[in-house]
Amino acid sequence: MAAEEGQRVDQYTQDGTVDLKGNPVLRSKRGGWTACSFVVVYEVFERMAYYGISSNLIVYLTNKLHQGTVTSANNVTNWVGTIWITPILGAYVADAHLGRYWTFLIASIIYLSGMSVLTLAVSLPSLKPPPCRDPHVENCKKASPLHLAVFYGALYTLAIGTGGTKPNISTIGADQFDDFDPKEKNHKLSFFNWWMFSIFFGTLFANTVLVYIQDNVGWALGYGLPTLGLLISVIIFLAGTPFYRHKVPTGSPFTRMAKVIVAAVRKWTVTLPSDPKELHELNLEDYTKTGKFRIDSTPTLRFLNKAAVKTGSNRPWKLCSVTQIEETKQMIRMVPILVATFVPSTMVAQINTLFVKQGTTLDRAIGSFKIPPASLSGFVTLSMLVSVVLYDRFFVKIMQKLTKNPRGITLLQRMAIGMLFHIIIMVVASLTERYRLNLAKEHGVVENGGQVPITIFILLPQFVLMGTADAFLEVAKIEFFYDQAPESMKSLGTSYAMTTLGMGNFLSSFLLSTVSHITKKHGHKGWILNNLNASHLDYYYAFFTVLNVLNFIFFLVMTKMYVYKAEISDSIKVLTEELRVTTYKPSDKEESET
Repeated sequence: MAAEEGQRVDQYTQDGTVDLKGNPVLRSKRGGWTACSFVVVYEVFERMAYYGISSNLIVYLTNKLHQGTVTSANNVTNWVGTIWITPILGAYVADAHLGRYWTFLIASIIYLSGMSVLTLAVSLPSLKPPPCRDPHVENCKKASPLHLAVFYGALYTLAIGTGGTKPNISTIGADQFDDFDPKEKNHKLSFFNWWMFSIFFGTLFANTVLVYIQDNVGWALGYGLPTLGLLISVIIFLAGTPFYRHKVPTGSPFTRMAKVIVAAVRKWTVTLPSDPKELHELNLEDYTKTGKFRIDSTPTLRFLNKAAVKTGSNRPWKLCSVTQIEETKQMIRMVPILVATFVPSTMVAQINTLFVKQGTTLDRAIGSFKIPPASLSGFVTLSMLVSVVLYDRFFVKIMQKLTKNPRGITLLQRMAIGMLFHIIIMVVASLTERYRLNLAKEHGVVENGGQVPITIFILLPQFVLMGTADAFLEVAKIEFFYDQAPESMKSLGTSYAMTTLGMGNFLSSFLLSTVSHITKKHGHKGWILNNLNASHLDYYYAFFTVLNVLNFIFFLVMTKMYVYKAEISDSIKVLTEELRVTTYKPSDKEESET
């Protein structure tokens, strides 16, 4: 009977997940790849919706709202930056109040509202300026305040909605695997690879089919289809509700971290005890009954340990537990890595801005068919799809034999490889742009901004390499910030990965405006003009190359100082040991002796 009882207990997840009513869940009934399938399919449709807007947005702003190169590029990156910054708010609401599931659903309604109004804005003639075929946009009638208010109001409503969906949907997916079960932990190690592989199917559809519809059929249908896709994705997500495992909200992570910092500052002059066991900590039972995990004290960021020194007061802003302090340390330790990813995210921002604008100046014809410039982003997607599969199926297995690491290489090493690719990308982009400008001079189309007589496919290498870089850096980034965040702050950790893209886009806006302004001083033409044939994007991309090299050096220094958090379970140790056993094969002589 006792054995049967133990077997029944083993069926429950050990990571604190529950159903929507708060009841413990059976591992066999909920979670795993079954639950993840609904989440992944949602993301395919949602990516189609998001990239259906963002991929070709600069073309709409230029051709329909008649904005210049710098203005339109900055408006795109400012909006995309907001898209990736708002997840901090969504993560806070999920971790502190509503939980991931309900935060996600409410945010989806806001997201749908923004998409619907945006579709109306590009469909109704009264909500946009009259058409203009003059190649010099400064001669066209500008959008009225009403046009801009409706259009940008819809865009930023959409951004608020994504703030609640983005940090929670991937976290919900990862929550479907129990860290305490070695088999499920092994599945979780591959989850983010296949997560990115799946969602980029939606991106590929947006960058090819939707972009073509927008350029050749109409913007109403081109925006209407993503809106419909988003609605379908939410319905699919809801269909998976009976299969999901949920994490209970554990309170505001910002408040918990603030308490640690304030308590440590208040005890600035207090001496730390030599034995960490003398620091304040709750009983193990207090954590177990709430589904939380106790963390032992570490020597890093020792100043914060003063928050746990017992001085007679038990008030929460004067005394914190060791676990609370270690959670705060984990979030702070990731900040330098977070900062090091801003520059690569700035490079990603060029895909839907300057890379697309370059494409508009080149020969896009294949027979009678004209390639939409934004559709080249589809090659980023294709490259990433291929790279992720090759990475997961071959690279990881080869490196596992060499390193005995279940991941093949560490997450920071994977990110470093992605950063090296970004250096190569900017070198290639600069040389390609120099070649394009030389051709523009040879054919006399510099001043009139005419089409440069060379195929748009000369831009292909920089798009393909960007996809390969994403397979290393972007996937590792999401997994790193999720994996290294404390169990009670997973949504906030995931939002770190989103924040890097947001800051990268804002940094792109700042650099573009600053470089454009500085290079126009003292009577110079400037590097970035509305007429790209008279610009010097080759210099701008060379500047990015230098910036990437300096950032890579900074990243290497930060990774040397970084300390990975301790695993809460033995699953990684079990998987590592299995690798050592399977890798070691005794010789025939050894077998005969035994």
